[in-house]
Amino acid sequence: MKFLRFFLPLCVIISACWTLNVRAQEDPSSLPKPKTGKNDTIRVALTQYNGEMIPWIALSEVRIFGQRTFRSEADRVAFNRLRYNVLKVMPYALYAKRRYGQLEYDLSQTKDRKEQRKLVKACDKEIKDMFNREIKELTITQGQILTKLIDREVGRTTYDIVKETKGGFNAFLYQSVARVVGHNLKSKYDPREDREIESIIISSGYYNY
Repeated sequence: MKFLRFFLPLCVIISACWTLNVRAQEDPSSLPKPKTGKNDTIRVALTQYNGEMIPWIALSEVRIFGQRTFRSEADRVAFNRLRYNVLKVMPYALYAKRRYGQLEYDLSQTKDRKEQRKLVKACDKEIKDMFNREIKELTITQGQILTKLIDREVGRTTYDIVKETKGGFNAFLYQSVARVVGHNLKSKYDPREDREIESIIISSGYYNY
């Protein structure tokens, strides 16, 4: 047992030294570089392979989708309506993700309660201004999709966000009002249950960057 306790660390040290020695012997700066021509002006990454430096360029992922077929005209119309609604509210969900992320960062930078309340109030005003300009025009269906997409992007339901930023009582009031008009701020996003929405988002190129 004592031998093993000594032997295992020794193997680790020897292995590490051997790796460092190999890396020192294969210093990238000493390896032959690819020959360049007069028009080769674009800088690219290089990878060592069998004693040579191989240039490479990262390519964006390419998604290929098959042409969708529908069992009936009604199914096609329903899917197109869903697609329209998802694409209508997706920018608001992405905005919520960015704005809430910024709020979390700003709150983490100060422990002053007064300053934190100020930050939350500013965020609340910004969202209310957007609501008055655009979001209030959404249909009930679009609002329901939006609450799910906020959970998808932010990782928290709309109810949780309100509760964290404005307290449990306000979250309860907002939920009560939302229920009256057919919304549920606690709606969660499930990629399997909402696979139609998921396929629309992925195929629409929102994450092709």
